[in-house]
Amino acid sequence: MLSIKPKMLPQLAELEEDLLARRKRAVAEDWRGEIDGPDLTLTFLRSKREQARRFARSGPVPLGLPVVPHQKHHVTPG
Repeated sequence: MLSIKPKMLPQLAELEEDLLARRKRAVAEDWRGEIDGPDLTLTFLRSKREQARRFARSGPVPLGLPVVPHQKHHVTPG
């Protein structure tokens, strides 16, 4: 799954503007088969932008490091 970093939000805005312009031209030229692509990509882009904004607000979640007790390896005769 693609993860967007918050610092990439301005790039997403540029991509959105381009997609909207492409969609507008497709509608103006009556290219009906060319409208679904930008629409689908816009939906995905907006979802990823919202995900990046949520991440920017909350920040990373510290999970800590697991504690592993020191164990001696015993070799059993076999």
